[in-house]
Amino acid sequence: MAAAAAPRGRQGEEPRALSRAVRLLQCLEEQCGDPRLATSPPSLRDLVPRTAQLLREVAHARRKAAGGDSEGPGGSGDFLVVYLANLEAKSRQVAALLPPRGQKGANDELFREGSRLRRQLAKLALIFSYMHSELGALFPEGKYCGHTYQVTKAPAHTFWREHCGARCFLPEDPPILGSQRCVLPWAEFESLLCTCHPVEPGSTALALRSTIDLTCSGHVSIFEFDIFTRLFQPWPTLLKNWQHLAVNHPGYMAFLTYDDVQARLQACKDKPGSYVFRPSCTRLGHWAIGYVSSDGSILQTIPLNRPLFQVLLEGQKDGLYLYPDGKNQNPDLTELRKVEPHQQIHVSEEQLQLYWAMDSTFELCKICAEHDKDVKIKPCGHLLCSYCLAAWQHEDSQTCPFCRRQIEDWDAISIYQFQEKPVEAQATAKDPGPSNDQEDGELELGQATPSAPPLPPRPDLPPRRPRNKGQLNVVSHTLV
Repeated sequence: MAAAAAPRGRQGEEPRALSRAVRLLQCLEEQCGDPRLATSPPSLRDLVPRTAQLLREVAHARRKAAGGDSEGPGGSGDFLVVYLANLEAKSRQVAALLPPRGQKGANDELFREGSRLRRQLAKLALIFSYMHSELGALFPEGKYCGHTYQVTKAPAHTFWREHCGARCFLPEDPPILGSQRCVLPWAEFESLLCTCHPVEPGSTALALRSTIDLTCSGHVSIFEFDIFTRLFQPWPTLLKNWQHLAVNHPGYMAFLTYDDVQARLQACKDKPGSYVFRPSCTRLGHWAIGYVSSDGSILQTIPLNRPLFQVLLEGQKDGLYLYPDGKNQNPDLTELRKVEPHQQIHVSEEQLQLYWAMDSTFELCKICAEHDKDVKIKPCGHLLCSYCLAAWQHEDSQTCPFCRRQIEDWDAISIYQFQEKPVEAQATAKDPGPSNDQEDGELELGQATPSAPPLPPRPDLPPRRPRNKGQLNVVSHTLV
C-alpha cells in the first residue's frame, strides 16, 4: 500500500511548484508587452496573466484545505504534477521566441504573416488557451472538481467512469473512495480506448494523440476527452468520424487562429464556397467553419450541438461549403450518416396538437426546454436530451426522471419530419450566417457541465414557435 501514499508525499513540493509556476508566468507577462501580440483570440498578453491568476486561486484553495489530496491517487495531485511540468515547458518555449525582458524591439520574423516563428508562436498561444480552459474547468474558483467532472456526451461519460475511473494499486485492493481519475498517460488511455474503439498502431495512433492531447503534455485529461468526443460525435462511430474529418479531409486545419483562417482564405476570395474548419479555440468543443460567401466576403460560423459531418453535408447542398481549402474535390461524407434499419414510433395528430397548444413541440426536451430529445431510456422508453440525462446521472441517479424505473440502457434517437420544411424555414436554413468577427471569450465551465435538471414535468415551458405541423417519427438507431 506504499504506492497509495505517494501523492501525499508530494504535498510539500506542490506549493513550491505552484509558486514557481506563478513567478515564471509573471516574467513571461513582461515579455509579452509588445502591442503586436495583442491579436485576436487567443492572445498571450491576455492568457498569461489569467493563467497566473487561476494558479493563485488554486494555491489559495489548497492552502485553505491544508494541502489534503482528498480525491485520492489519480486526483488533483496527479493532475497538477502533469499540468505544472507542462506549463513550465511551454512557458520556456514561448520565452525563447520573445525578446528578453528589458530589450527593446523584437525579431521582425516573429510578426511576419506565415513565417516559421509566427506559426510556432500561434501554436503555443493555442496550447496556452487550452491549458487555461482546462485548469479553469477542473479547478473552478481554485477548487478541484475533476473527480465529479461531467463529460458532455452520455456514452463518453460512461466510458470514462467505467474504464478510466478508480485505480487499484494492488490486485486485492478495492478502489479508493473518490479516486476518480481525471488524467491518464497517453499509452494507458490508448489501451483503454482500444477496448471499444480499436486504434491502428503507428502513424494513425500518433495522429490521434496529436488530436486528443490538446495541451501536448503526453497525457489525456477528462477535459481533453470531453472536447474530443464533442467534436467528433456521435460516440458509436467516433474514430470513423475522426478519420474522415481530421485525417482525410483537406478542409481540416489544426492549430489555426481566426486571423490565420482569414489569411488562408484570402487566396480563395474569387472562389465562393471555399472553406476550412478547425476546432474553435475559444468555444471549446465546437467547430469554427470559415468560408468564402457568394459576394467574396470571408465569414465564419460556429455550429452548435450538431455533428460536423451533418453541417458540412447541408452546407454543400446549399452551396456554402464546396471547395475545401480551395480544392475542387469535396470528400463524400454521406456514409457517416447511414443508419441501420430501425423501428419507427409514430406520434398521433392529437398528441402534436396538444404540444402546439402549449406553444411547444414534440421534439423539445421537457426537462430543460432548450435541446431536442435525442435519447430514449430503456426499458421504459421515455425521451429526453442527452444533456439532461448526463446531468441526471451525474447525481448518481440511475432511475428514469419521469417514471423512476431503473435505467438499464439508452439509445440515441433522431426525430424528423416526413413533410418538407416550410418555405420560410428553407430560406432561413440556406445561410448559417457569420459569427462574430472574432470569437468571443473562453467557454465557461457551466456551459460544458450542465447542472442536474429539475424533476419533470415542466408546466412553465417558454414560448417557442412550433415547427412544421406534420407527421413526426421518433427513430432509434445505431450509427455505423
